[in-house]
Amino acid sequence: MTRKPTRKPPRRSTRPHEPSTGARWILFMPTIPAKPASVRVRIWRRLQAIGAVNLRGAMYVLPNREECVELFAWLARELTGLGGQASLCEGRFVDDTTDDDIARRFVEARNADYAEVAAAAKLLATKLKARRVPAERLAALTEQHGKLVQRLAEIVAIDYLDAPGRVPAEELIAAIARALPRDGKPAAPPALSHLPRPSGAVWVTRTGVHVDRIASAWLIRRFIDPQARFKFVPAKGYVPVSGELRFDMFDAEFTHVGDRCTFEVLVERMGLEDPALGAIGEIIHDLDLRDGKFGREETAGVRSAIDGICTIARDDDQRIAAAAPMLDGLHSHFALQSRRRTSGRARPVRA
Repeated sequence: MTRKPTRKPPRRSTRPHEPSTGARWILFMPTIPAKPASVRVRIWRRLQAIGAVNLRGAMYVLPNREECVELFAWLARELTGLGGQASLCEGRFVDDTTDDDIARRFVEARNADYAEVAAAAKLLATKLKARRVPAERLAALTEQHGKLVQRLAEIVAIDYLDAPGRVPAEELIAAIARALPRDGKPAAPPALSHLPRPSGAVWVTRTGVHVDRIASAWLIRRFIDPQARFKFVPAKGYVPVSGELRFDMFDAEFTHVGDRCTFEVLVERMGLEDPALGAIGEIIHDLDLRDGKFGREETAGVRSAIDGICTIARDDDQRIAAAAPMLDGLHSHFALQSRRRTSGRARPVRA
């Protein structure tokens, strides 16, 4: 008897933003008014900032992922306000050569960006190796490092195809962070105003929850709105119902502000002055923005745990529920550390 070969099921990607339509690219086709000329320059700079590749003529391309669709949607709205218009469509090319050429151009562009950061980081590291660095000079070097961290974060945010130049650039930036004195902290970002905590609200976010949305959902239900109900919607075309609160999505009430991820924004907006939540926020920040800003030792473990959860759990509610015990444990761990530090600083009173 001959045994029939077992047919393996098609591989499902574990990446959180894979397109489900089969269209690999999202195309942006703007119509820009001839005057004033500043509009064309402004839109061109915005396209450069989000990492779009110019295919031909007035057609720009990004990978067909939720976050890329949002970026083009924001830009289309901005262009409409300036008197122009834009069309967005999903697309795939029949010939593999075009697909490969677009992918190559994305990787080459990001590798060039990473190379610039790496060169600047090497120069900065050389300056730090001097035997004696005056305090005012050290402050300037710390500021330069902060700018490099920010620049690296900007590049990582548009590195859609994981260009190999990222790894050496990150290693150089991390080495500089270790070499700088611990008291050389960057200036704190502007404070966000506090908002009243909702009760029993419907909280809306995109389907396919991953790091920031999983942690934010846990934060909402555990510390902000215990009776919260979650609603998961497509990234494109959703019109919110009155009273719903959106988080970590296009035009959301709670989303990234500056270099702060949604988790950090929620903590600050809701006035949650909890050192343990601050520590978790630093981990989520580094995982979501990938800028190595805080460099906590727990980050790699949390990344592996969340990736594993997302691999075995396809349902959004299941992902959030599966991650909750891990986040509860992290909170207890950091809360205990905070109490120990506080008690250790307390001085005994002598009779």
